[in-house]
Amino acid sequence: MPLAERDQHESALVLFSGGQDSATCLAWALARFNRVETLGFDYGQRHAVELECRTVLREGMAACNPLWRERLGADHTLPLDALHMVSETALTREAEITITENGLPNTFVPGRNLLFLTFAAALAARRTIRHLITGVCETDYSGYPDCRDDTIKSLQVSLNLGMERRYVIHTPLMWLSKAETWLLAEELGGQALVSLINRESHTCYTGQREVLHPWGYGCGTCPACHLRQTGWEAYQAKKADHA
Repeated sequence: MPLAERDQHESALVLFSGGQDSATCLAWALARFNRVETLGFDYGQRHAVELECRTVLREGMAACNPLWRERLGADHTLPLDALHMVSETALTREAEITITENGLPNTFVPGRNLLFLTFAAALAARRTIRHLITGVCETDYSGYPDCRDDTIKSLQVSLNLGMERRYVIHTPLMWLSKAETWLLAEELGGQALVSLINRESHTCYTGQREVLHPWGYGCGTCPACHLRQTGWEAYQAKKADHA
């Protein structure tokens, strides 16, 4: 049985933060798997407003496509207060966003994606789910080492060995630019999905949702806003070239 056809009979768990990337991954999963559940984490993040976006995004995607509505399963939120307690970063503290001595931005929360995927695997075991989906990316990203393809592949091996499972961790955005991520959203759900993600998802590290820019809400100055803005503008340029 071809892979895509086989996936239609399986279940998936999407690590769903409420941001652009995870929203696109949710649409990707709904187009591919028979049942799709979502998982968010409350770890004391500075931009906790992203958690409030998750419900609207889920409801919007269900409205986009009757098949997606049928496939969309339960939503879960797990508290990870310990991550906030052990982290001294600009995502878990009110601090200026800078580049540290090791070359990484101080928005890097050590171990965050490793913990997220480990807890996702534990939940998936209880929910009898084999496929885990995360929006990490090695193309347009901030240099976080836990977003790299090698890291995710290594973690998949470790989880399967340590839990005696056969999990598959999918990273549909791993080699996509932010512009290509917008194009993927358009391919999956048309302009309705693009508009939904643009308006309702949250990316800004400072948690600001007072100003709606052409590319979405945000402060307009943090690294996350910069990536989102440049990606949106490149996406619009690609559309104009093909008009």
